[in-house]
Amino acid sequence: MQAFRKFLPMFDRVLVERLAAETVSRGGIMIPEKAQGKVQQATVVAVGPGFTNKDGKVTPVCVGVGDKVLLPEYGGTKIVLEEKDYFLFRDGDILGKYVE
Repeated sequence: MQAFRKFLPMFDRVLVERLAAETVSRGGIMIPEKAQGKVQQATVVAVGPGFTNKDGKVTPVCVGVGDKVLLPEYGGTKIVLEEKDYFLFRDGDILGKYVE
């Protein structure tokens, strides 16, 4: 069973799994861990139901499970589920969604 099936984000929170950092350059050179940039791309693994606006209506989250998203350089809350790192962001903190 996958860890994110046991965790449901609340309100407008989105649980993401960051993509792996590039370890080899396009030219084939190994990149040391300290020189690797912070990965800002992630896959959405779980979403909350949305937030309740001032009229009492629920506004759904803009992304869905499986979407590839662009994250801000800083922020998010790290969560470890079954020895794997995930990050929790607010829907409004996600910078964009990749469209195929």
